[in-house]
Amino acid sequence: MLKKINLNQLRKGMYIQELCTSWMSSPFWQKSFLIEDNITIEKIRNAGVEAMWIDTDKGCDVLAAVEVLEKDQVSTPTPIEVSTSQAVERRVLSEVLSVSMDAELGRAAKIVGKSKSAVCTMFGEARMGKAIDAEQAMSLVEEIAESVMRNPGALIGLARLKTVDDYTYMHSVAVCALMISLARQLGLSDDVTRELGLAGLLHDIGKMQIPSAILNKPGKLTDEEFVLVKAHPRHGHQMLLEAKEISEISLDVCLHHHEKVDGGGYPEALSGEQISLYAKMGAVCDVYDAITSNRPYKQGWCPAESIKKMSEWSKGHFDEKVFQAFVRSIGIYPVGTLVKLQSGRLGVVIEQQVGKSLLLPKVRAFFSTRSMAFISPVLLDLAGPGNQDKIVSREDASTWGLKDISRYWLGDAAGQN
Repeated sequence: MLKKINLNQLRKGMYIQELCTSWMSSPFWQKSFLIEDNITIEKIRNAGVEAMWIDTDKGCDVLAAVEVLEKDQVSTPTPIEVSTSQAVERRVLSEVLSVSMDAELGRAAKIVGKSKSAVCTMFGEARMGKAIDAEQAMSLVEEIAESVMRNPGALIGLARLKTVDDYTYMHSVAVCALMISLARQLGLSDDVTRELGLAGLLHDIGKMQIPSAILNKPGKLTDEEFVLVKAHPRHGHQMLLEAKEISEISLDVCLHHHEKVDGGGYPEALSGEQISLYAKMGAVCDVYDAITSNRPYKQGWCPAESIKKMSEWSKGHFDEKVFQAFVRSIGIYPVGTLVKLQSGRLGVVIEQQVGKSLLLPKVRAFFSTRSMAFISPVLLDLAGPGNQDKIVSREDASTWGLKDISRYWLGDAAGQN
C-alpha cells in the first residue's frame, strides 16, 4: 500500500517509493529505496524534503502513535496520483514550453552532471550482476526529455563534451537525448518518445560484460578483441531480459542498433525493412555521438563534419528517411560547429532556429579572419530581419590555431558541466 507521510514520520525500515521533490533536488539517483540507516534520513532532511510516499508492503508502516497524531496530514493517493509508473509525474511533452539556449544551459548542465553520476552507478551495478530497474532509469529519462523539449541543443551539446574517461556513461546520456529529439522530429507519441529515451540510455549496457582494458584500449583492436566487442548487443539484450519492466523497444534497440540497412551490420545482419524504425533511429544516434566524441584511439570530428560523413554513408548504413529527420532535429550546422561567415568572421553555432532554414542558425562571432585577431563576441541571428551575413563554410578550429571554442556557446554553464 502506498502512503504519503511527512518527514517527522520517517524511520529506518521504511521503503521510499518516491520523495516529494524534483529528481534534480533529490540527494539520491534512485527514486525508490529502503531506509537502512539514520544517515539516509539525515540526507533527506538536509535536502529539504518535507514529504514522501512509502510502500508499506515493502517496508515498515508509520508508528501507530505518530499515525494517530498526524492522521490529518496523511493522505491516501488517489487513482490519478498512483499509476503504472508508481506515481512518477509525467508532463505532456508537447506542452513543455521552448526556451532559449541561454535560458536552458544552466539547467541542462545540472542534469548532465547528475545523469553522469546516475548512469555510472547504474552501469557499475550492472557490471556486478544487479538487474537494471527501468522505473529508476525512467526518472532520469523524464528530466532529460523535458530539457530536450525546452531546448534540444543545450543538453545534446553539453553531453557531447565528454572526456575519454567518462565516454561509456556520457555516450548513453547523449544517445538518450538524441533519441528523444529525433522522436520529437518524427512526431512520435509521448509514451514512445520516453521509451526511446530509455532505449538510448540502455543501448550499450552490454558493454559492462566487456573488459575495461578492451573498451578503453588506445590502439587498434585485435580480431579476437573486436569479436568480444561485437558481442555487446547480445550481452545487453540478455541483461535487459532479466531486468524489470523493460519494453520491447529497449530490447530491440539494444540488440539491433549496430545493424545496417544494406545488411552489413551485426549481430544478425538484418537489412532494410527487417530492421525496425526504432533500431534505425538508434543506429543514427549511436554513430553520431560516437564520431563526435573523443575516444581513446581518436579525436572526435566536429558536429558538421560528422553530419557530412554520415550523409556519405547513409545509403548503405542508415535509413535515408530516418537520417534526414535526424539532420532536421540537430541541424546541418549543429550547436558547437565553427563556421566562417561571408563577412570574414568566424563564429560558433549556438542555437538552431525552429521553423526556419537549417542554414540560418544563431551564431556567436568572435574572430576576424581579415585582421587575424579576436573581436568582441557578437550574437548574430542569421534568420533575423535585416541580417546580411551568412555561413559560407564550416571550419576546423586547429586550422586557425583556436582552442576551447566551446566557451563561446557554453557561457556560464561552462563551470557547471
